[in-house]
Amino acid sequence: MAEAPATRPSAPVSLVVVPTRELAGQVAEDLRVAGRLGGARVATVYGGRAYEPQIDALRNTVDIVVGTPGRLLDLAGQRHLDLSGLRSLVLDEADKMLDLGFLPDVERILELTPPTRQTMLFSATMPGDVVQLARRHLRQPLHVRANNSDEPDLVPLTVQHVFRAHQMDKIEMLARILQANGRGLSMVFCRTKRSADQVAEALVTRGFAAAAVHGDLGQGQRERAMRAFRNGKIDVLVATDVASRGLDVDDVTHVINYECPEDDKAYLHRTGRTGRAGRDGIAVTFVDWRDMPRWKLINESLGMGIPEPVETYSTSAHLFEELDIPAGVKGSLPRAERGRAGLEAEELEDVGETGKARSPRRPARRSDPGPRTDQAPRKARVRKRTRAGVSVHGSDGTQPRSAQPRSAQSGSAESGSAQSGSALTGQAAPAQGEGSGEHSKPRRRRRRSGRGRKDSAAS
Repeated sequence: MAEAPATRPSAPVSLVVVPTRELAGQVAEDLRVAGRLGGARVATVYGGRAYEPQIDALRNTVDIVVGTPGRLLDLAGQRHLDLSGLRSLVLDEADKMLDLGFLPDVERILELTPPTRQTMLFSATMPGDVVQLARRHLRQPLHVRANNSDEPDLVPLTVQHVFRAHQMDKIEMLARILQANGRGLSMVFCRTKRSADQVAEALVTRGFAAAAVHGDLGQGQRERAMRAFRNGKIDVLVATDVASRGLDVDDVTHVINYECPEDDKAYLHRTGRTGRAGRDGIAVTFVDWRDMPRWKLINESLGMGIPEPVETYSTSAHLFEELDIPAGVKGSLPRAERGRAGLEAEELEDVGETGKARSPRRPARRSDPGPRTDQAPRKARVRKRTRAGVSVHGSDGTQPRSAQPRSAQSGSAESGSAQSGSALTGQAAPAQGEGSGEHSKPRRRRRRSGRGRKDSAAS
């Protein structure tokens, strides 16, 4: 697949289907490096990004397409992706796609490809559903094993440590482990997205260069965190199981299971991020009291020989001894050792994420009540007083008595009836007390209720 054909076809000749976005980007980058001499063109399509750049990439002639099942089906349904000329198909991490529920989508993709294609299926384990998928869609398959048996096995160069830890003391233990001698890049795995955010925030507060990666983050934020981790701007990546499959990051020395994995397969995939390519690694697992039944199953399945982990706290001497932690280390990173640039130093790329609001947001309400300079000044409001449809203003433009200030009213009261008569035009001067507030309204006659009349008659 690394070599491009002599005459470029109008449709891709190879397709690689992967379960996660991060794995799609990594596989595409490896294919670009491998096919650089042959001039192979690789396009990456996956969800979380805008459709337009991916559609433009497919319109240009490409040889290999790497993508996730959902976005591949969307583009094929919109007739932007033509799989009729496919010669080879790769299903990577098939058991992970089974866990995520992607096998029905994978079968729909297989139906869009020609039957004469070459199909390759890669899987860390071979569950029954994956075996049935291979029997239905592979012609005369050849089973190649990477180890001696189908049973899962631990990485031989990775040292396994398991501690029974209290939930309230885990963050203190983690902060001390991250200050061990010789620690490089480290990955911390949590079971939930909320736990990943909380752990990452707690580590940043304690001075560590950390960031979180999970499914609730936007694609731009996830790629930003992964770039910062690969470039060394952060040295602690807190993630859910979304980052436990297929990601190959150099110099990962420590993997910490902050929460016990669900099963033995999840344990193998998490701890497999270290001890790769002949390097040594350290895997640390925290087991809470409520996780003991789950851990016993993992221990029996993998044959680790640690059925009862040692009860450990952040001040335990054996924790410092086994993980080579310097004596006197506390729960915060000293300021002299905070040399990483941090996540903020990595630029956030605008990937045109789907689901964003396209309309501009309304400006927020101002908290400063001062005068605004972006509007034209308001015109002075002129109030007019009329009586029987005739303006009460005098011929000289003076305002009526009720609209004048008190000082002006007091002066007008001393001027006498002659001045008040001149304030009216077209009407006779009002009678005495007509314009006053006391006699301007007609008096109301108080009606006595019938009950009162009956009471008075009875008396």
